[in-house]
Amino acid sequence: MEVIVQNLPIVLCILVGVALMVVEAFMPGFGVAGFFGIAAEFVAVVLTFANHGIAAALVVLLIGVTVSALAVSFSLRSIAKGKLSDSPMILRETESADKGYSTSEDLQVFLNKEGTATTVLRPTGMAEFEGVKLNVVSDGEFIPAGTPVRITAVEGARIIVHKI
Repeated sequence: MEVIVQNLPIVLCILVGVALMVVEAFMPGFGVAGFFGIAAEFVAVVLTFANHGIAAALVVLLIGVTVSALAVSFSLRSIAKGKLSDSPMILRETESADKGYSTSEDLQVFLNKEGTATTVLRPTGMAEFEGVKLNVVSDGEFIPAGTPVRITAVEGARIIVHKI
């Protein structure tokens, strides 16, 4: 029991370091929790080296790395397959087009509209259709400004025009 009490700061640093690294696995980016988790593990190794020598410090380092890796691995596995995966914290719904969601404006309404190139299209530029200026792409040919154009295809936010 006396050994545990003497080494309590080392044990606490290892446990707090592992806990902070598990928390970091669930937080986006590399932040404060991960930094302090690694710092706590480092402090545990330094304390072990100061009190017990280099061999014990290497053992504590290996234990800390192994326990941290296993704890993060089991935590992530629990999210994917365990009870946590069935909780309302994990979103299951997707935002698809058939449910009314779209990633950009629906520009299909401009299909087959005629307008005028307001800038030179080589092959990209601007054109105006019914008072609306749009970024457009020609089908590869050079189109001077002021040339009448027609929208022949809309692929997401990409509008393809041909010279009339």
